[in-house]
Amino acid sequence: MAFTFGAKTTASTNLFGQNTSTTAFGAKSTGGSLFGGGGTSAFSFGKPTTTTASTGFTGFGSTANSGGLFGNTQNQTQQQQQQSAGQDSMTAVLLNMASALSAPLVFGDDRDAILAKWNQIQAFWGSGKGYYRKDGSNVLFTPENHFCRFKAVGYSCLPKMKDEKGLLAIVLNKKESEIKQYGNDKISQVVHGILDSKPNLSVKVDSIRALPSDKTEITIYVEEQSTATGNVKRVPASELYAFVCQQRIQQKLQQQMAAESCMPRAAIKPEQIKQILESPPSGIDAVVWEQAKIDNPDTDSLIPVPMIGFNELQNRLLHQESMAQQHQSRLAILSEKLHELQEMQVNTQSKIEQYKRQYLQMSHRVLKVVIAQEVCRKAGFAIQPDEEQLRVQLEALFSELNAPTQCRGRLNEMLSQMRMQHHHHTLVSSAHSGQGNGEREGTIDGEALAELKLHLKKQQQGLNTLISLLKEDFDDLKLMEKELVKELSVGDKEIGRFGGRNAYPFAR
Repeated sequence: MAFTFGAKTTASTNLFGQNTSTTAFGAKSTGGSLFGGGGTSAFSFGKPTTTTASTGFTGFGSTANSGGLFGNTQNQTQQQQQQSAGQDSMTAVLLNMASALSAPLVFGDDRDAILAKWNQIQAFWGSGKGYYRKDGSNVLFTPENHFCRFKAVGYSCLPKMKDEKGLLAIVLNKKESEIKQYGNDKISQVVHGILDSKPNLSVKVDSIRALPSDKTEITIYVEEQSTATGNVKRVPASELYAFVCQQRIQQKLQQQMAAESCMPRAAIKPEQIKQILESPPSGIDAVVWEQAKIDNPDTDSLIPVPMIGFNELQNRLLHQESMAQQHQSRLAILSEKLHELQEMQVNTQSKIEQYKRQYLQMSHRVLKVVIAQEVCRKAGFAIQPDEEQLRVQLEALFSELNAPTQCRGRLNEMLSQMRMQHHHHTLVSSAHSGQGNGEREGTIDGEALAELKLHLKKQQQGLNTLISLLKEDFDDLKLMEKELVKELSVGDKEIGRFGGRNAYPFAR
């Protein structure tokens, strides 16, 4: 009987379609503790106790009778024996490889020299088997051997996340779309079930991101609530990783979540970095490793890592392409946000200009109201000396502005030049647009045409006024001439009566 996301089924298939006899996402475990398979004693992410209270975050998987995870003398002795056995086997492998590359004894003639060269080629390539005895004894050449030529040293960024954040990355052999369709809550329930469903623990999903080769990385963290004080704090990443590395937990992760690997998202301690740099990785020459440490462009942020074989190179290339795509998507988002901010800036500037115009209009209206109020308040009073001085100054400014060579004249001249330039550009643009010569010669904008009509109208009014003045002057001259003629005729008669022309010599 299995329960997948709350749905009751009768098959023994888990969330990702693998047949197991364990429960799926959200199923309860029969074990009574987080770190043991069962029993009555409860163990939190801390020291073992015989009560159900949580006591801290200092031990994983230890029991009250075992003396702690690293305190068992028998386990230490076994580990030492395993290490010595591993060193002996490594020495034997190196001797066998040297025999296969230099002096194989398979045929007992010149063919052994050819076989040695063939073994050398396979060792350089990092693939194949090298035979060195007649009984068929051979060594397996892998890219990790010291003679493989397809290897290099690259650099990777050092993690900066603190251990107290408690982030643990789990790589799943499933697509991102398949994982996201379940939701963070369901994934948290599955991981909580794998961690023995402790009631004082809660699993949170921090992020889900896609990896190359249709894989997905889930980043989680675990929070523990103290049964004594009720305080909630995160389990450190190192302790959570140490617990997840247990074989039974790894089996559950593989069966229920198709997990491939786990890694803590925490910064490496300086002493660990020093230990890594001091010992060259397997298959990397010490001289190459030392040169890689010297060529490190940023020792504070980067650490040299070996790249052995084509698979590792391809994996690194795929990760770089994936990261480049993420950077491109992030840049696209930033570009879109920047474009929106630019549009908002333009709209804001236009609004500012609009508000400035409204402010000037309101200022003018307020000024008019103040003027009207002042006029009403000063009605019936004589002009004061300061007002008279202000009037004189305003008249001087007005006359200065209206002077032909001052501001108004210059503004009119500039306005005329601008209109002429605008008219010239209009003619040029109309010429480029393919209009006829007759149409281009008669093209003029409406504003200039209205100005021209107004000017001609004023000229006509001036001419009419001048004509009327001339007519009046001619009428006055005619009247004066008529009166003068009358006076002259009367004078001639008087002269003739008193002696003719000699009596008035100036008369005709």
